[in-house]
Amino acid sequence: MQNISKSRLAAGIAVFILMVVVIAAAADSAAQRPRLRELGLKTGILVPGPLNAVTDVEGVLVGQVTLIEGRDIRTGVTAILPHGGNIFQDKVPAAIHVANGFGKLTGSTQVAELGEIETPIILTNTLSVPEAAASVLDYVLRQPGNEAVQSVNPVVGETNDGYLNDIRSRRVTKEHVLAAIRAARNGPVEEGAVGAGTGTMCYGYKGGIGTSSRRLDAASGGWTVGVLVQTNHGGVLQIAGVPFAGGLRPPSAGVQAAALEPPAEGSCMIVVATDAPLDARNLGRLARRALLGIARTGGYYANGSGDYAIAFSTAKDVRIPYRASGPTQTVTVLRNDAVSRLFLAAAEAAEEAILNSLCKAVRVEGKDGHTAEPLPLERIGVQLPK
Repeated sequence: MQNISKSRLAAGIAVFILMVVVIAAAADSAAQRPRLRELGLKTGILVPGPLNAVTDVEGVLVGQVTLIEGRDIRTGVTAILPHGGNIFQDKVPAAIHVANGFGKLTGSTQVAELGEIETPIILTNTLSVPEAAASVLDYVLRQPGNEAVQSVNPVVGETNDGYLNDIRSRRVTKEHVLAAIRAARNGPVEEGAVGAGTGTMCYGYKGGIGTSSRRLDAASGGWTVGVLVQTNHGGVLQIAGVPFAGGLRPPSAGVQAAALEPPAEGSCMIVVATDAPLDARNLGRLARRALLGIARTGGYYANGSGDYAIAFSTAKDVRIPYRASGPTQTVTVLRNDAVSRLFLAAAEAAEEAILNSLCKAVRVEGKDGHTAEPLPLERIGVQLPK
């Protein structure tokens, strides 16, 4: 019995060492791969925030847990927090828009009904949604001040990473989700094959997590719109309006362009944050415009694609307190004719976030020997360091 225990311990240590080595190698490779703007390409006309990330929106925090185990587990969790306080007690106005509903977005009906989000937003793989939702319940119920709470609406989205990940094993645990929430920080956001994007595909290449932002000029309000995406969808990839299969630099001899026979199925989750004081109605309009980012990169919401956008405002003046002193609430929100520039910002940031997810993703080998190759950046005009 002692020998069996020792052998299991040794095996566990070996797997852990392999995970560390794989994760370190992936992180090093991702660090060498540039983002879209580092390739000299720009999309749209608006200026990004300082980080060109969703965390350019004041208060937004992002945490991620990446699971790489053995040869078959390639998955993870990405947590987006609208602010660092007690979100249940200090809810944010929000909306969700569905382009194609082939997905499992827990909590969507209550967000549609009440126009608010009261928990961290979690992204993971399809079969881990129930476990992630249970973990969010644990997190919210244990927060100081929530001792009497008896109903919580966790918001958990997903894409299916079953090509590279043994999704049926359901390796994402409550602890992984809590770790992602607790790891949430402002600052730069890791992109590519990380967190909920560890095992995803996009346009036939390795997809993953991507982010971008746009900041309006003072005359347009100075507001910021930030986007984070979990890309796992198909279509005919185009970059800056040019079809990737037939444009940019042609593929070298012997290299087949994946977009020539595009995979159509898959999903894309888009999370949109803004500091502009918007109500749920105009956040719904903002979410619809963010979904244009999929179309601008060549996606078309295929039959088996779950394409969702979740939008929220971090503006303190429009938050919804759980406990109120009276039956009414007075807030100041942007007029309809003041939001068009925000719509443009959402479309541009979503487009660039999707492309960043492709640019930063690295080659991943996974379940059953399946391999996801990264977007060949040399065709765009950059030579990666060796």
